[in-house]
Amino acid sequence: MNIRRMAGAACLLVLLAAVPALAADQTIRVGFMPAEDELPLWVAEKEGLFAREGVKVELVNFASAIERDTALQAGQVDGVNGDLVAIILNARAGVKAAVTSISLGVTPREGRFAIFSAPKSPIRTVADLKGVEIGVSFNTIQDYVTDQLLLDGGLKPREIRKVGVPKVPIRFQMLMNGQIQAAALPDPMGALAEAQGAHLVASDTEARRNLSPIVYFFTRKALKEKSEAFDKFYRAYREAVKRINADPEKYRPLLVEKARIPEQIKDTYPMLRYPMPALPTKAEWQDVVEWMMAKKLIEGPYRYEDFMEDRFTR
Repeated sequence: MNIRRMAGAACLLVLLAAVPALAADQTIRVGFMPAEDELPLWVAEKEGLFAREGVKVELVNFASAIERDTALQAGQVDGVNGDLVAIILNARAGVKAAVTSISLGVTPREGRFAIFSAPKSPIRTVADLKGVEIGVSFNTIQDYVTDQLLLDGGLKPREIRKVGVPKVPIRFQMLMNGQIQAAALPDPMGALAEAQGAHLVASDTEARRNLSPIVYFFTRKALKEKSEAFDKFYRAYREAVKRINADPEKYRPLLVEKARIPEQIKDTYPMLRYPMPALPTKAEWQDVVEWMMAKKLIEGPYRYEDFMEDRFTR
């Protein structure tokens, strides 16, 4: 009997010892595809800002949005850098998440999605794109922005034609080789296309409304269980933004390295001003929801209030 009690006590001690270890994992894991949006995270990591705040942050690179979202749905990361289309599609897949801040895109001037025509194409205006196949990645923020730019430019829905080319590098090559007459490209690939002779037809930086806020969103579970860690994360993030905006050129080498800015444009690629944490507007959210409903990607409205976490923007 005594042996049994001793064995039971030993098991209890092992279990109790394991609880603090599990509870102690306050690492914030952020998934993203390398882009200029992440510069504040890279600065905070390189200059020890996360360490200074006492928070451990793991930055996880993914080659595609599908891989990124699969990792989020599997619980391998706590959140990702994505967009409003992405968080809604993840919600449809069962992920309970909330937008915590915009990384780029508080205003149209921050970051760029654009439509380009091939170097040898005569296409120069939105009107010229009537009935022309445009390379896009379907059911993504690029798809949404493309539709809005074309509609705002005067095309009717029946006059818009698109062809699916999911991978940006392949879309870029097809455009430059004339295999497609037009394509939607994000920077820096858009900037490279332009430098190599492609023609800028329409850009969301010149749009009448803000079309493409890029956002961080994290699972509700992580935000609850790692609440203090997220406070520290955002203190470090704010400091990184201040440092970048105070001396953008200082961080060009880091941006070129981490965001994989092509060699041809590394010295001329614009260094952006990064926003302090802010949330997308309700109008920006509603426009995306209505577009997704019209495309039958979702059924019923997704309420803005259910997907925003404003504690880090105050």
